[in-house]
Amino acid sequence: MLAYAFWHWKRSDVSRESYEARQCAFQEALDADPPEGFLGGSTVRLRGAPWAADGAPAYQDWYLIGDMTALGVLNDAAVSGSRKDPHHAVAALAAGGIAGIYRLRLGAALPAPRQAQWFAKPAGMSYAALDSVLAPVVASGSAGLWCRQMTLGPTPEFCLQAQAPVDLPAGFSGLALALEPISGGGR
Repeated sequence: MLAYAFWHWKRSDVSRESYEARQCAFQEALDADPPEGFLGGSTVRLRGAPWAADGAPAYQDWYLIGDMTALGVLNDAAVSGSRKDPHHAVAALAAGGIAGIYRLRLGAALPAPRQAQWFAKPAGMSYAALDSVLAPVVASGSAGLWCRQMTLGPTPEFCLQAQAPVDLPAGFSGLALALEPISGGGR
């Protein structure tokens, strides 16, 4: 499973309520007429991510897709058909955005995560060792470990999403972000 993550932030002259209402309308349009390979999406409000609005309040869309082919289908479908007008309505209010692609490495895709730990693999640690160390953390609660693909985006390589705060094991250093769901996943 893959996820297309899109961080975006509103223009300063746009109210939070208006921006979020249009973002929710776009998510609802995707849910009502899902393109092939689209498995679901959600939007969360966050603050403190240096790659999104320089850490100011921003949003993260997390679109679950089956594979890279589905990414191309989603890209085209987002701006066409019944999704076109809702997409353009929220896009017109955005001040900027940045994206990345992630693959689920351990655990489960959460419909509405409340926390995210962003981190890099410790120097000298193999991916197999990383999986071994983090498997108990993922298994101890509702969590999913995602790994950035093809070095896209300025984010750290890994994102551990969870329903509650998670402490990374010794030797890991990360950026913990609180996520406030505004659409999708049972807000």
